[in-house]
Amino acid sequence: MADTVITTEQEAELTGEERAALRRERDAKAVAAAKETRTPTVVVDDVHIVYKVHGASAGKGSATSALSRLISRKRSPAITEVHAVRGVSFTAYKGEAVGLIGSNGSGKSTLLSAIAGLLPTEKGGIYTNGQPSLLGVNAALMDDLTGERNVVLGCLAMGMSPEQVKARYQSIVDFSGINEKGEFINLPMRTYSSGMAARLRFSIAAAKTHDVLLIDEALSTGDQAFQRRSEARIRELRKEAGTVFLVSHNNNAIRDTCERTVWIETGKLIMDGPTEEVVGMYERGERP
Repeated sequence: MADTVITTEQEAELTGEERAALRRERDAKAVAAAKETRTPTVVVDDVHIVYKVHGASAGKGSATSALSRLISRKRSPAITEVHAVRGVSFTAYKGEAVGLIGSNGSGKSTLLSAIAGLLPTEKGGIYTNGQPSLLGVNAALMDDLTGERNVVLGCLAMGMSPEQVKARYQSIVDFSGINEKGEFINLPMRTYSSGMAARLRFSIAAAKTHDVLLIDEALSTGDQAFQRRSEARIRELRKEAGTVFLVSHNNNAIRDTCERTVWIETGKLIMDGPTEEVVGMYERGERP
């Protein structure tokens, strides 16, 4: 199997053990390739992220009270600081797919937004080689427009030319599976289920090669066939571009997609290493 190239359809016919062996083989090759080139794409250096939450008690959050404080130069009362990420450091390399795991509120999505440049750091720095793309943000979709218009506008927003959009349009629609149960691509996005919208976002984002692709829970939507297509496309993106980050509460999606995993709890880095080792300890509730 080591030198055999198989299609997604052929992979679907393999037994569970055969698919697991194929994934291990692919991951080993990806790790070896990343170690050989060792081209850093993302450096997270002692990053701290702090949210400032203003109190919402009666009158304190109103526009009138805010204007009064501006005039009187008084500080806003009841400001609570939330230390969402605490001193996290790691380096990701070209060709890697890195999973981010942890319980709800652990800081995974916050860190992903910071890597994308959407959140400032309180301390430390994030350095990227290329432009990070956070799935669903670069290709912002509009509820009042049809799926067809959103595909076109989303691709243009990512920097694709009209000719490239026209050439890839049908493959994007087919990949999403939006039309499998009707011509939904011609209906407004507000008529879509959350799963359909998430599949279309992923399909748009995955149509372009990215330096750094950041995916937050996108692979938890859709049926098994769509998840297999997504995992195969992520492997292609790793070969064509830089680095893929995946945040998911679906540990099987992490295992199937990522050869390396970073575990974060209460904003702190708990473990960084091979996926099977890190996810195994996380599931058993063990700490290194």
